[in-house]
Amino acid sequence: MRFMRCSAPARRVTPPDPATAGEAAHFRALENLYAAAPINRLFESRLEIPEPGIARIHFDIDERYFHAGGAAHGTSYFKMLDDAAFYAANSLVSDRFLLTTAFNLLLTKPLRSGPVVAEGRWISGQRRVFVAEARLIDESGEEAARGTGTFMRSRIALAGLPGYRVA
Repeated sequence: MRFMRCSAPARRVTPPDPATAGEAAHFRALENLYAAAPINRLFESRLEIPEPGIARIHFDIDERYFHAGGAAHGTSYFKMLDDAAFYAANSLVSDRFLLTTAFNLLLTKPLRSGPVVAEGRWISGQRRVFVAEARLIDESGEEAARGTGTFMRSRIALAGLPGYRVA
């Protein structure tokens, strides 16, 4: 009896695209940088950057963030909108830390206790100045606020910042 050796069809393995792999590493490093920022000990939240020019911050509003009227204070709105827009823009820049130069807010609904997502999106700019917008979405899916920011390249190298760790 003769055994015939069957070989599985040859599979073509596609190596990862270095540009995409580097991009993903940059996104994870920015997420680490966000998590390492001392301010986030006061505002518990989690950043995710799923693709270039997009950033989401997941957080919960509770009474620690309320003003005397029983809803979230404007500092919570500003911080999360600014951060989401900032990281959406900085996801496109892999060498320098961006700085907020202006930010406009529109508060449309009081935030009460519950989960909120800040969604940031890059709008324009690719060299020195970037424009990005963000919106806060409450647990019912309604927009509670929106903002637009202008960000510029700084002299601060991302690689030199504690927390920015590229895998």
